[in-house]
Order: sequence, then C-alpha cells, then structure tokens
Amino acid sequence: MAAPPVADAARELGIELEQPASVNEEAARERIAQQRPEAVCVCAFGALIKEPLLSEHLMLNVHPSLLPRWRGAAPIERAILAADAETGVSIMRVTAGLDSGPVCLQESEPIGARDTYGTLAERLQARGGELLVRALDESPAFAEQDESQATYAEKITAEDRRLDPIRTASELERVVRALTPHVGAFVELPQGGRLGVHEARVADAGGLAVGELSTERARPLLGCREGALELVVVQPEGRRRISAEDYLRGLRGRRP
Repeated sequence: MAAPPVADAARELGIELEQPASVNEEAARERIAQQRPEAVCVCAFGALIKEPLLSEHLMLNVHPSLLPRWRGAAPIERAILAADAETGVSIMRVTAGLDSGPVCLQESEPIGARDTYGTLAERLQARGGELLVRALDESPAFAEQDESQATYAEKITAEDRRLDPIRTASELERVVRALTPHVGAFVELPQGGRLGVHEARVADAGGLAVGELSTERARPLLGCREGALELVVVQPEGRRRISAEDYLRGLRGRRP
C-alpha cells in the first residue's frame, strides 16, 4: 500500500487533502459540500460513486479512451491488445452507469507500433490534464454517447498475461507491449515456472513447433501458431529484469 501520486502532490503543494474510506459516506459528502466545489474531478477512481453524491455536484471524469469505445477498467491495455490505430481521452460526466455518461470534450492519440502501456499512458495523462482544464474553463456542452458503439475494457486477468503460443506472434507481441511496464506478461517454461517478458519482437519461426521455446539462438524464441516471438527483455522469477542475452548466458553457464 502506498499513497497515490495525487496525494503526494497535494501534500507537497500544501493543498488540503481528505482520504475517506468511502466518498459515499455522509461525513465525506458533507466535507465535499463544505468546499462548495464548482465541479468534482475524478480520474482512475476505482470505487463506485453512488447517489446522492452523483447528483449533488457536477462530476467530471477523465477517461483514457475514445468513448464509447473501451469503457471500464483497462482501456489503454485493451486498445493496444486490439491493435487499435488510435485511442484518446474523453472528459465525461459521471453517472450511475459504467463510463456511460455524456461527453463534453474528446481528443484522439495515435498508437505507435512500438508503444507500450507506459509510453502511451504518459501521453494520455498529459492530454487528459489539458482537456480537464479546458472543460473547467470553457464549460463545453455535453453529448450523449452512442450506446450501439460501446465496447468494454475488462480488467486484466492472469490468463491475459500468459503468452499462449496457440495465438499468433503478432498478438503476443501486443500483449507484451500492453502490459509493460506495470503488470507484465509471462511465458510458461518447459521445466515449470514462469519467465516474465517485458519486451519482445515478432520473428520467423525457423522450423520451431508451436509452443517450443528455443534457447539455442541469440535470444529465446517461442514458436507460435503463426511466426515466433523473440524475447528481448525478460525477468526470471524472483529476480530483476535482464536482457535475454544475459538470461541465456546464465542458463548456459549452469549447464554441465
């Protein structure tokens, strides 16, 4: 457990800080009301905000997707996993539904071929801050979302993290990028255990069978349903991240 960055920033800047167990508690609602806010701003807030708090204030949410695409918990990861060409940031009014409130501002951001969660999230964070300030300054009109276009970004599970070789190498390369550097992907080792993967490239299978993990080349290579996945940066269990070359040198050094 650690303080969220916004709480650390508030302390450094001398801004009054409240961290109630639930913003829906009457005492917390009263403290918010005492400030008479023009708006309440929400970003990456994992708890459910309920009535009557929802109706007591204009509540704006910074959501890192082009709503109604990728509502939910993992919009950045799901956009990369789906090979979307772009994503973006939406400023929306919080309602009882899951990211379904009307949108007042929205801007797109291209997803590069080498973008990871980390690189893309950093750009979206900056864009989101700019859009939120604009929304507060300009009070633009809200427009309802098109429900027929809604998609949902489910939370990342352990199965999402597993690099399953029955998928194509291109799909698995996107998994690695979508989950780096925060939760990370992994490949299951033939002798048991897992090897974390933080950078990978699509490569030619070179005769590898599906599911075969070769350690006889310059870097480990995982045979996939289509092509192969070359592991570039890995993390053995209980150790730090290292280059795939260093990992293989360690393996070869332990062989009799």
